[in-house]
Amino acid sequence: MNTGSVTSSQISTTQQQKTAQSQEILGKDDFLKILVAQLSNQDPMKPMQDTEFIGQMAQFSSLEQMTNMNSSMTKFFDNQLQSSMTDHAHLIGKNVKWSENNVVASGKVQAVVSKEGKILAELDDGKQIDISLLERIETGE
Repeated sequence: MNTGSVTSSQISTTQQQKTAQSQEILGKDDFLKILVAQLSNQDPMKPMQDTEFIGQMAQFSSLEQMTNMNSSMTKFFDNQLQSSMTDHAHLIGKNVKWSENNVVASGKVQAVVSKEGKILAELDDGKQIDISLLERIETGE
């Protein structure tokens, strides 16, 4: 990207805006403002070439698509985790068994919880067991 035509005062102003918005990410409008400032302040004797302008627009388009895809994937994973919890809701009220240090342990499931991306069965004694460790599921008494 050709930034030689952007003045230091514009960079300083942009940096001040970034500092003021600390946690926010530059969006489409910010990019377009910078691009317009770059175009309006370019050297008339050395105008920006069409290929440079098209390249910058292509980079911006790619960045926007990646951002949208990231947002979609995040929503997808959140939905999958929620779906996984409901898939295991049938465990509530059931007696379960698992091996722990070569000892078979058991308990009654009171709840199914999500913690740090894992689905856990919460037992009546408060202990939480990863459902992948369960070896047997029995009807509750």
